[in-house]
Amino acid sequence: MNSTEFSFGMVILLQFGLGLLVNVFLLLFYIRVVSISHKPSHSDLILAQLALANTIILLTSGVLETLSAWGLKNFLDDVGCKILMYLYRVARGLAICTTCLLSMFQAVTISPSTFRWAGIKAKLPKCILPSCALSWVINLLIELNAPIYMRSPQNNSGNVQTILDLKYCIKVIESAETNFAITVMLSFRDLFFVGLMSAASSYMVFVLYRHHQQVQHLHEPGHFPRVMPEVRAAKRVIALVSLYVLLYGRQTIMLSILVNMKEKSPLLVKSHLVFQLTFSTVSSFLIIHSDRRIRTFWTRQSTAPNPDPS
Repeated sequence: MNSTEFSFGMVILLQFGLGLLVNVFLLLFYIRVVSISHKPSHSDLILAQLALANTIILLTSGVLETLSAWGLKNFLDDVGCKILMYLYRVARGLAICTTCLLSMFQAVTISPSTFRWAGIKAKLPKCILPSCALSWVINLLIELNAPIYMRSPQNNSGNVQTILDLKYCIKVIESAETNFAITVMLSFRDLFFVGLMSAASSYMVFVLYRHHQQVQHLHEPGHFPRVMPEVRAAKRVIALVSLYVLLYGRQTIMLSILVNMKEKSPLLVKSHLVFQLTFSTVSSFLIIHSDRRIRTFWTRQSTAPNPDPS
């Protein structure tokens, strides 16, 4: 292993380790909040699902990419490859849907309390659980192609075209028409939800700008009003969506370049793989930074008196 491979291996290992640790903590934290709180925030369930999706991504793709980066080859059989790649693809789609759901929920929450929005706001809490369940159903069905066409490199007969080579798994499809149909279906899902979350975030930026202008007129210069929880939550969601859109755009462009390159650059391939785990890792730190309850929880834990051993 040369210095470049070692560096990429360390970056992937660091992303995997930190991301898994923080997302498991977030998942347990929000499950606890939802289970014991009399009036939990309606976004807690969405954030718990996002943490779960990120955890699955890191436990599947994260583990596989880490092992592959450190030189392990052909360590999966067909069954393991199909199961792990199916779980990864479902979790990836779930992360898209959940981020979109979070952005739309927050956009409605901070919208003006007019007659037009009043009915939507009243019905919104009842729609969260069904929407989360629907996102699971959509992705479990739309990603059924993964266990059908993914296989271990050990069982590649060479008689079919390899569409995607991940070193530990390969995707083979005999028909170009089938591959085109699957690509269009997955691209439509991704672009649809990315478009919705982008529109919701743009609306939130507009609402926050108007709110900022109103606050400036109501308060004296030099006095900074307390930021409302809804505004903090909206800023968190805008940051999450911006991060996802930027990474999704980069990943799409890079994948298009790699697919059309006759001789793939190892450096570009490794760079592309490194960014696969970035959203799952960085988004968890954004959530922690923006949620005061988590900071309060850590403060209480750090200041709690140690039990007397005697």
